[in-house]
Parts: sequence; C-alpha cells; structure tokens
Amino acid sequence: MKLHRHRARVARREDRDDAGLAPVVLGLLAVLLAAAIAATPALSAERFELRGEHVAIYNLAGEVTLEPGSGSAVVVHVTRGGRDADELDIRTGPIGDDETLRVIYPSRRIHYERGMGWGSSATVRVGDDGRFGDRDGRLSRDRVTISGGSGLDAHADLRIEVPKGQALSLYLAVGEAAAERIEGELRLDVAAAGVVTRSTRGKLVIDVGSGGVEVNGAEGDVNVDTGSGSVDLLKIRGGELLVDTGSGRVSAVDVEVSRLSVDTGSGGVELGMVKAADVHVDTGSGRVMIDLTSDIESLSVDTGSGGVTVRMPESAGAEISIETGSGGIRSDLPIEITRKDRDTLRGRIGDGSGHIVIETGSGGVRLLRR
Repeated sequence: MKLHRHRARVARREDRDDAGLAPVVLGLLAVLLAAAIAATPALSAERFELRGEHVAIYNLAGEVTLEPGSGSAVVVHVTRGGRDADELDIRTGPIGDDETLRVIYPSRRIHYERGMGWGSSATVRVGDDGRFGDRDGRLSRDRVTISGGSGLDAHADLRIEVPKGQALSLYLAVGEAAAERIEGELRLDVAAAGVVTRSTRGKLVIDVGSGGVEVNGAEGDVNVDTGSGSVDLLKIRGGELLVDTGSGRVSAVDVEVSRLSVDTGSGGVELGMVKAADVHVDTGSGRVMIDLTSDIESLSVDTGSGGVTVRMPESAGAEISIETGSGGIRSDLPIEITRKDRDTLRGRIGDGSGHIVIETGSGGVRLLRR
C-alpha cells in the first residue's frame, strides 16, 4: 500500500514537472521561429520609370497587374520570387521605337508553380535581349520552356502604373495578366495565361495562345485572338469588336459597335443585347445565338454544325437567305417568301433594306421576334 502511494506521488510530481516544462519549450520554439523569420529577407519591389510614346514590357513568368498612373511616366514595380530570384537580370532602354523593360531569365528551363502542374508547360522563343512575341522573325532566339517541373526557380510579379493616353504592350509567357481603368492603347500578348480587363478606354488588343479572356467594360476598338480558351465580353462600346479563337466558347453581352465579328474553330457563340450595323459569325462547330436590339445592315452566320437562333425587332428590314444541310427553318417574323423548301428559304422582312445570310451544315435555324 505504501508502495502504491509512493508511485502516485512520483507520478504527480512528474506531471507537474512536465506542465512546467511545456511553457519553456513553447517559448523556445517561438524565439527560434521569430529568429528564422527575421533571418529571411523580405521581398521588396524594385521601381523603374519608362518614358516614351510606346512602352513594351517583357516577362516570362509571373502575375502582372496594370493600373492607372498619375504621372507622365510608366512606372513598373518588380517583385522577384523563387529561390533563384537573384539570378534575374532586369534591363531597360530603347529598342527601335519602343522604350522597354525586359526581365532576363538566364536559363532555357524555368520552374514556375503558380497555375502550372508538373504535366503542363509552355515553350516560347526568346531573343538574347529578353524580347519575345514579336513577329518579324529577325532576332536570334532560344527555345525556353516554363513548367512546374525542374529548372531555374525564378519569376517576377509586376505592378505597372500606366498614365493616361499611353501606348503600352505587355508580353507575358506564363502567369496571369489583369488591367483595370487603363486609358490608352493597350496590347496584352500572352502565351499561356488568363487575361482580365475592366473599364478600359482606348484600343484594346488581346492575343492569347491558351487561356481564358474576360473583358468587362471597354470603350474603343477591341480585338481578341486566342488559340484556345473561353472569351467573355460585357458592355463593349466602340467601332469594332473582333474575336478570333481556335477553340472555346464566346459570349458577348451588351454590345454597341459598328462592326462585330466572331470567328471560332469550335465552340458555341452567344451574343446578347447587340446593337451593330454589321454582324458576322463563323464557327466550325457550335450553337449560335444572336439577340439584336436594333435593325442591321448586314448579318451573316456560317456554322459547320449547330443550330442558329436569331432574335430581332419586328421592325427590322432585310433580304433573307437561309440554307441548312439538316434541320428545319422556323420564323416568328412575318416574311414575304420568294422561295422555300425543306432546307432553303429566301424572302424579305420589313423594307428589305439590310441583308441576312445564314448557312449551317447541320442544325435548325430560328428567326424569333424580340
């Protein structure tokens, strides 16, 4: 019995010792963690000013944001990342008609994890001066591969302040690009990256190898060219809206332009609340839906396969020609028919002042009253 009481006292004493040791251990861990954090150098942005009628910026990997600038110069804030970040070389200076900033990566293989898995990669041809994306083909170039696998572990995130009226081109291989409230001529040329723009004014050109595009609010001509990836457009005002995509869905809502053209190899096309004199849609495969809010001068739709639906005001006037390889033709609008059979319709609606031509290899065609 005495032995049991002795063991109990020893156990309680050991518990008290452990309880007293725990705060000491936790305190020591906190000190060590604080020391480790203090020893890690904080990433600070490097600042560059670029002055010129046209500015071109080149970066192979990173996230890029463009925002309005208050001064007269383009200001670029560069934040390096990755364990090999110190090996990046940032160069500035005029080349041809451009004032440039170029992030130089001293390797033909670059490791970049954000947005890329081990099985995905992008390859671009890069000149010795860090430029890529140009189409003149006169520069000596190396093939550089960016992937989530092995390679130089380095990237550069950019925050770019763009003054009003500035012409600027951004060339980015992999990452993300976002522009908001830019007033000027803007070109975004990316190899494998998503692009988002909001509330821009001025000519906007977006060229994407692969990746989605979102344009929300744009005043001025808009030109979107993508190899693959969805394109979403909202509230576009200007002279021309041109979309060309190899594959991917195209959606445009609340559009007021003189000319609207959508050309896609495969993917559905949906155009809602469109006011345009000239509308052209060409798709290899995919359903086409068009909602016109006003009369048109010319509407042409050509699809290899997929149904076509066009809504328009009852007051619209046009000569109509519809052909479908398979699928019926239906109209809610009053048509003065000059020819009609199973897969062909010719006729006139209203005063016949405009022209509507619809051709589909397979799929029905519907003309609906708005």
